[in-house]
Amino acid sequence: MHPLLQIKNLRIEFETEQGIQAALHDISLTVNRGEIVAVVGESGSGKSVTALSILQLLPVKTVRYTNGSIQFSEDGQLQTDLLQAKGNSLRNIRGNKIAMIFQEPMTSLNPVFTCGNQVMEAILLHTKMPVPAAKKQTIALFEKVQLPNPVQLFGRYPHQLSGGQKQRVMIAMAMSGNPALLICDEPTTALDVTVQKTILHLIKELQLATQMGVIFITHDLGVVAEIADKVVVMYKGNIAETGPVQQVMQNPQHPYTKGLLACRPILHTKGERLPVVSDFLEGVDSRVSVVNNRNTADKASTVKTVVDLIVSDQEKLIQVSHLKVWYPGKKNFLGKSSDYTKAVDDVSFDVYTGETLGLVGESGCGKTTLGRTLLRLVEPTAGEIIFKGNDLLQYPSAALRRLRKDIQIIFQDPYSALNPSITIGNAIQEVLQVHNMLPSARQRKEKVMELLDKVSLRSEHFYRYPHEFSGGQRQRIVIARALALDPSFIVCDESVSALDVSVQAQVLNLLNDLKKEFRFTVIFISHDLSVVHYISDRIMVMQKGKIIETGTAEQIYQHPKEIYTQGLIAAIPKA
Repeated sequence: MHPLLQIKNLRIEFETEQGIQAALHDISLTVNRGEIVAVVGESGSGKSVTALSILQLLPVKTVRYTNGSIQFSEDGQLQTDLLQAKGNSLRNIRGNKIAMIFQEPMTSLNPVFTCGNQVMEAILLHTKMPVPAAKKQTIALFEKVQLPNPVQLFGRYPHQLSGGQKQRVMIAMAMSGNPALLICDEPTTALDVTVQKTILHLIKELQLATQMGVIFITHDLGVVAEIADKVVVMYKGNIAETGPVQQVMQNPQHPYTKGLLACRPILHTKGERLPVVSDFLEGVDSRVSVVNNRNTADKASTVKTVVDLIVSDQEKLIQVSHLKVWYPGKKNFLGKSSDYTKAVDDVSFDVYTGETLGLVGESGCGKTTLGRTLLRLVEPTAGEIIFKGNDLLQYPSAALRRLRKDIQIIFQDPYSALNPSITIGNAIQEVLQVHNMLPSARQRKEKVMELLDKVSLRSEHFYRYPHEFSGGQRQRIVIARALALDPSFIVCDESVSALDVSVQAQVLNLLNDLKKEFRFTVIFISHDLSVVHYISDRIMVMQKGKIIETGTAEQIYQHPKEIYTQGLIAAIPKA
């Protein structure tokens, strides 16, 4: 193995309204030919800045490379400083010798061109291949990344593919130039565990077949254990720790690494308070490369409180009977639908007052549709939803609007759930005003301040806009908004799936604390069985619109009966 990429003493700063902000502090790392290097850390640690700097993809007007170099050597002899590459030289490297897979394939793919044409365009850009040969190679790449029906998928648009399929198209595009180095920026963050496992194996297989080097950026240490040879842990623009993956996983030296490893829900029993990374960092200077402090982990493991979650076997809050949500498909010559997509197909279950009911399954199984139908955000085709003794489907519009204050939802993407043009204080106040909860603006503002405090935000946050917050903070804001009306029932729809593992731990702790205080009932939707096992009393497993298995959290997690459930559990990355 020879050094493929060497980052030496790289320092990057950005010009902001608050002045010059340093994003990277003189970091150094090496990627060898045939090696997978995982770069791990929370949002804001400098992972993506490091990756984007390699291809000069950072915003030109505000970025400053104040120190260091990025040396790239495809053959081990001739070195190119990528920070000095310009024009044709840089274009020849981008997508050809060094390729990148971005975090969100939907925003990386052009919605107005077919997937096949977009991959073919990348091939034509870097070769003199005729169009028919480029199309043949594109279809071969689709086969290589295990896309079903490659010939048909060539002519499909991005919106017609699932998340996992779109990510495979991005991998095919990245591999089209036979790159020496592949950069993967959080390529599996929002994917189901089963799809994630497939993508990880695919990247590993391609890497072994071509002996390319890989930089794999993630915040999930479980994923690191699955795929990496070496791990680099980043914290606040510094490299906190680096080494072979087994060494770092089994014997972490820096308190930050210990915190990342300790806060994963898979390691903790239901009701046990998750450790938070900040507990491990008390008194630690972020610029120290390695600090050996084993007492911190011992201290964090003792700071646990059992959440008092009571499930009443007698009192049923919701009774769902034979619920169906069918969407019409193809129509016959009479204009009648002859085929239906059965998003929810004859589903029946009960939700008990005070419980947390987990709902798990892969993307497309009907989880979100079921959750939204329970709130009548989606109208069912047939069935019955009894809420507090009344049939929810018989409520007229005016009565349903009044009921909205008692049933709330926390959406997966908090940014799209918040109006970017109004402050978060006004966003929460608006809910109180619409439902006439408090008589005066002063009282509503006091209530909002109280709610912000409940979710560990400060009073000055009242006046800020959504874009001024991190992902974890925005998730706290939508939780505060959902709680503003003191609901008895909340649907959490993938509310922690895209969060860093440390922020995820904070939000899960918060939900448990608030549930203990406010005594609301929750349906917790997720594709991550380790999270659902941690937070739920009971779990329902959904597949192709049907509930295929139900039981206590322990029964489902430890002794699953269905092969599908066993597969979901087997796919959970285990560090």
